[in-house]
Amino acid sequence: MFSEKDIKQIEKKGLTVEKVKRQIELFKSGVPFVSLKEAATIGNGILKLDESQKQHFINLFEHRRNKISITKFVPASGAATRMFKFLFDFLENYKLSEESINAYINRHKAKELSVFLVGIEKLPFFEDVIHKTHKIVPNFNDLGYDEQRLEFIKTMLDADRLNYSFSPKGLLPFHKYKKHVSTAFEEHLFEAALYASSNKKADLHFTISEKYKHKFDEEFKYIEEDVEHKTKTSFNISFSYQKQATDTIAVTPNNIPFRERGKLLFRPSGHGALLENLNALDADLIFIKNIDNVVVFKYEEQVGSYKKMLAGILLELQEQVFQYMKQLKNETLNEDELTEIARFLASKLNVSISNEFEKYAFQYKVEYLIQKLNRPIRVCGMVKNEGEPGGGPFWVKGENGVASLQIVESAQIDKNNKHQKEILKSASHFNPVDLVCGIKDFEGNVFDLSNFVDHKAAFITSKSKVGKDLKALELPGLWNGSMANWNTVFVEVPLITFNPVKTVNDLLKAAHQVK
Repeated sequence: MFSEKDIKQIEKKGLTVEKVKRQIELFKSGVPFVSLKEAATIGNGILKLDESQKQHFINLFEHRRNKISITKFVPASGAATRMFKFLFDFLENYKLSEESINAYINRHKAKELSVFLVGIEKLPFFEDVIHKTHKIVPNFNDLGYDEQRLEFIKTMLDADRLNYSFSPKGLLPFHKYKKHVSTAFEEHLFEAALYASSNKKADLHFTISEKYKHKFDEEFKYIEEDVEHKTKTSFNISFSYQKQATDTIAVTPNNIPFRERGKLLFRPSGHGALLENLNALDADLIFIKNIDNVVVFKYEEQVGSYKKMLAGILLELQEQVFQYMKQLKNETLNEDELTEIARFLASKLNVSISNEFEKYAFQYKVEYLIQKLNRPIRVCGMVKNEGEPGGGPFWVKGENGVASLQIVESAQIDKNNKHQKEILKSASHFNPVDLVCGIKDFEGNVFDLSNFVDHKAAFITSKSKVGKDLKALELPGLWNGSMANWNTVFVEVPLITFNPVKTVNDLLKAAHQVK
């Protein structure tokens, strides 16, 4: 299947021919859909805490935070292109000489464009864009409304003007304060000082595209002194890139390797590839939050309190896990004590204990409990479903018929199966990507996270390149299949903790507006 030249190309990427062949086999066999048992709900896989419980876990975290190492892990490699999709459509299709913008909006039912134009002066970059437009178009003030708006949008997006869509999302102007405009990158620093710092030091790790590294470095130099002064916290910022060895081969619709100018085509394999980056970290506690999910300063304390709550839950669970692990490894326990550990796994960590457990020989019970306990732990915030897209919390049946708690993307579900579709519809919560992770074992060793992946939970998607159809393979998502065999706890958190910026209009929402 592969020539000498192909093999060299494969090995140069850090891949093996064997690995690439396995990927092609996955295209041929197809990725199996997950088998949903039921949606996770309050009392059935999702915890709901009252105010006093919340405070207990916040206090527990505050008491421990200066005795542990903490890192905040922020996937931040996305460019801002998709934020402006409807504006690119407008620039491509609108003819100033033929109709007004209003007529265009009515004809195309362009609701997003209408919202954008109504809120234009509230956008964090409004003044920057106007200033730049005046420089480029000296007679700007003499133009009519439609032409002014057209020039404004061109200044935002044209490659020879501000070229916002080429910018990494983390470095776009996000929030306008009295004296300055902040980026999402800057807001993550302020947030980290609140809940992801230990002894007034905050470690943040951003996964970015390598081509933007200098831009992030420049931004940090520019804001570092100010943020450190305001937060009384020093920051250690590190970056990593999606590794080339995690790229996957693309194939034609007939599952033959796709070639471009005679060379094999490889593609980045989605956020599941970032497991490698996460696996390189060493910290007692890791917060994971996407780059665009930030709020203006007035909401940060509120958002931070829920992060501390999740961290407190994790620390309490982990302490009990470590205690049980030491007992299982070093002490002679009796049957009742083993039953107590099994009960803890089922009630606190949502682990399905085998119906045969009671019949196991004593030594096998010990081994079974160790195998179930000795895993990374994640505590994930879950938000009430209000029609937002994205994955959700479900009980999923494994190949052995045993159910486990998982975050499932809708692409993993067979929509042609009526029963599965009904379970999907019944979901009460969705996943805002709000995780606190414990990646060390009871002896303080970092787990090898690659040992806990469900490799079958990959995605096959349809794409095109130079006008030709192709199939692409995404690795199991970072918080989906990549963490399928972690011990998992879901906890309800309020909607204020979820404020992603998927389109530029999201910057007009309350969580991103200072006034």
